[in-house]
Amino acid sequence: MRSHKIVLIVGASLLALSCAGGGSDGSGGVASAATPKAISQKEKQQGAEAHPQILNEFGGAYESPQTAYVVRVGKNIAVQSGLGNAESDFTVSFLNSPVNNAFAIPGGYIYITRQLAGLCNSEAEMAGVLGHEVGHVAARHSEKRQKSSTLANILGAVGTIGGALLGDNGGLAGILGAGLKQYSGTVAQLFTLRYSRKQEEQADDLGIQYLSKAGYDPSALSDMLTSLAMQTTVDAQAAGRDARSIPEWASTHPDPAKRVVRAAANAKAYQASTVRKQDSHFAAINNMLYGDDPKQGVIEGQDFLHPDLRLKFTVPTGYGMQNTNRSVNVSGNGGQALFTTNTQAYNGDKSAYIASAFKEIAGEQQVSYGDIQTITVNGLPAFYATATVPTQKGGSNILTVFAYEFSKTQAFHFATLAPSTTRPFDTMYQSVRRLSATEAGAIKPRILRIVTVGKNDSIATLSSRMAYNNLQKERFLALNGMRSDAKLAAGSKVKIVTY
Repeated sequence: MRSHKIVLIVGASLLALSCAGGGSDGSGGVASAATPKAISQKEKQQGAEAHPQILNEFGGAYESPQTAYVVRVGKNIAVQSGLGNAESDFTVSFLNSPVNNAFAIPGGYIYITRQLAGLCNSEAEMAGVLGHEVGHVAARHSEKRQKSSTLANILGAVGTIGGALLGDNGGLAGILGAGLKQYSGTVAQLFTLRYSRKQEEQADDLGIQYLSKAGYDPSALSDMLTSLAMQTTVDAQAAGRDARSIPEWASTHPDPAKRVVRAAANAKAYQASTVRKQDSHFAAINNMLYGDDPKQGVIEGQDFLHPDLRLKFTVPTGYGMQNTNRSVNVSGNGGQALFTTNTQAYNGDKSAYIASAFKEIAGEQQVSYGDIQTITVNGLPAFYATATVPTQKGGSNILTVFAYEFSKTQAFHFATLAPSTTRPFDTMYQSVRRLSATEAGAIKPRILRIVTVGKNDSIATLSSRMAYNNLQKERFLALNGMRSDAKLAAGSKVKIVTY
């Protein structure tokens, strides 16, 4: 969440990496190598329109020593698709986001976050991730999905990552649908819809095919999927969620275990190559920012802290957070929330602020809310109002806007949705407070570092160096794609996260 402007996002979120499945015909075979249609002028225009929205939503371009490396690998794998004849036909963006994510859109635009690049354990793994996403574009999957989707249900869709104020139990799709387009990044979402199983399978096969054509080990994608599954489990554990539940990135895709096995099997259909380029990848990502960028706020367990805005709040146990460029999204089984601010600057008028917040949620639809209540929370003037919203199943939910005045020109608020019979966010409302200058100054960025395994090192000793208060071993294993019984060889290199 950036400090200069925060805009409420409601609607479909861009899910993390769409992972491997079966063959394009559903039989488990390898996808056709037919050359796709070249990028059209219309697709270039569509991509150019969506590009700024995507950069804005995902923290902007990450300008760093790693950028040139990521762009080079991305363009090289993209040109294998046949969508363009030259690497200059493609635009590869390295995103300043702490979310494991990669995607591509028509027009030759390809994206990967620094978090996912850091999770990759070789250049080949990163190329496999990007190849999968380019495969969706080469097969014109977004175009096919658009033909079967209306704008309304695109805007009303909800991914489990950053779950917004809609959902199966939310009942707000019909009420809020008209207002969603002002927050959703409509053009971008048209290209990042959930894909069908068949489309995922085809993209997996094409990604493996591109790896082989580029001279990489085609089995690298399978290993990357394993690391991603491990990291998703750790993220669930860190948020207090059931680690056995369906991973967020896999909620609309084939079973992850089957994807890993199938990707490894399909790689055998191509000429064998063992090129992974781990050393060059490790050299490139060494000292890269890892996790949250303090300029956008940081998540520490159940706490969100923003050193520039000088604020902190705590979410309930069992709820996870995703920090986006425009909001902090809070999601759990008992309700969903956003922490954000209005697009119009606060001028001290509490009634106007509450009205604006509800309007930004509902758009052209009318939501009738009750009287505005005023209280003090940890020394901050606070004010809130609630609305009762019917669900699709005949029940009701409570939509709350709970705001805090940090100054006469600055206010922030939670927009929360929960069943009318529960009050899951009361402790969260009461947790908001100012950070002292000392507390804000103590917030440091985490850095990804490559270290050489010493003769006395073990998974336990290296895990203890991870800059986290919990799940150190689990985080280390996921980051390095290792099993808990893995044997470390002295002189080999591994990744750790430090301050």
